[in-house]
Amino acid sequence: MSENHPGSAPPPTVRTVGGHRVVTLRGEIDLAAAIPLSALLDALTSGPRPDLVLDLRPVSFIDCAGLGVLCRALNRVRARGGRLHLVTESDYFRRVLRGAGLGGVFEVRPCLSGALDRATSASAPSASVG
Repeated sequence: MSENHPGSAPPPTVRTVGGHRVVTLRGEIDLAAAIPLSALLDALTSGPRPDLVLDLRPVSFIDCAGLGVLCRALNRVRARGGRLHLVTESDYFRRVLRGAGLGGVFEVRPCLSGALDRATSASAPSASVG
């Protein structure tokens, strides 16, 4: 795993918008990107009631390792009474979620403002994802 690997994802950006942590992911979320991304999301979900919005609009590819990281983050958020929303306009990403049996598991919004509005009013579901 080299930092100069042409398919590796640029580092995510993390910012706070209206009390919500917004993490913008870019490039390919594959096995090479999964390890550092998992560590970042673990840190962001370590406290009580984490409130995360993952902006996936700049993501060009995600594989099973990337989906595993998203599922882990969702489980950690739910276990701590928080919320996780995904932002994507990509039909490809929605097909990948459906194909993996995760179509109804994540809160998915097409725009950041819609996810932030929904995150403000949503209540956290209690089921975990395997």
